[in-house]
Amino acid sequence: MTTDPAATKDFVLLERSDGILTITLNRSRVKNAMTWDGWTRLRDAVWSVDPLSDRVVVITGAGTDFCSGADLGGPATGGHQVDDMRIVADACLALYRLPMPTIARVDGVAVGAGMNLALVCDFVLASSRARFAEIFVKRAMSVDFGGSWLLPRLVGLRRAKELVLLGDTIDAAQAMEIGLLHRVVDADELDKAVAELADRLAAGPRLAMAGSKALLGDAFDVSLSRALEEEGRAQAVSMSSPDAVEAIEAFAQKRPANFRRPGGSATEEER
Repeated sequence: MTTDPAATKDFVLLERSDGILTITLNRSRVKNAMTWDGWTRLRDAVWSVDPLSDRVVVITGAGTDFCSGADLGGPATGGHQVDDMRIVADACLALYRLPMPTIARVDGVAVGAGMNLALVCDFVLASSRARFAEIFVKRAMSVDFGGSWLLPRLVGLRRAKELVLLGDTIDAAQAMEIGLLHRVVDADELDKAVAELADRLAAGPRLAMAGSKALLGDAFDVSLSRALEEEGRAQAVSMSSPDAVEAIEAFAQKRPANFRRPGGSATEEER
């Protein structure tokens, strides 16, 4: 397990262990509210992801909360608001475009941009005490960090409007019921549940999973004929990978497939 020494004094911490990169928002005294510098650090942390060695990315918050959104009382950048919001947009896009699976580990509050930071991840695991809110309207702000795009796709347009225009807080059970979460567990079981899911994903076939994730991410923006063409290209890449060779051999030998993870021997793909 390694920790990035350059990040330990910052609002964002990086920790790598056996192919799993954990990015921790580190301002627990303010429920991990993010300043402009914090958003920049988060963007840079995501940009630092290595697609070969980092098989899964976990986003979490220090202490007992995930993220209370933007720190409205934090220092200004001195630049124009539009330029500042591009930092937020870059952080969101960087996370969304990662080829490997991403997991949000949510305890406590996930509100405003913090809620949408969780939702942009592929899997959201929450403790039973987690609370979610698109709180922007109560601060006389419009929705950001991708919420206007994510929510209609996750819960439908009408429910998205309810969440954003009313800004009500919902608990983990409600969030699970409307389809925002992968799983809800007791707080003392959250780390174990995240670790089990991350380990399972990290052990999967890297190129095949990246191809499928990209295809699903484009699902609402392409025609069926285009989707079929892209599936063909992705399948050609997957089937030419060492993981596919291993999968076929494992099937023939009636054993579980053993896809390479960091620390194992090099495959033909990486020689």
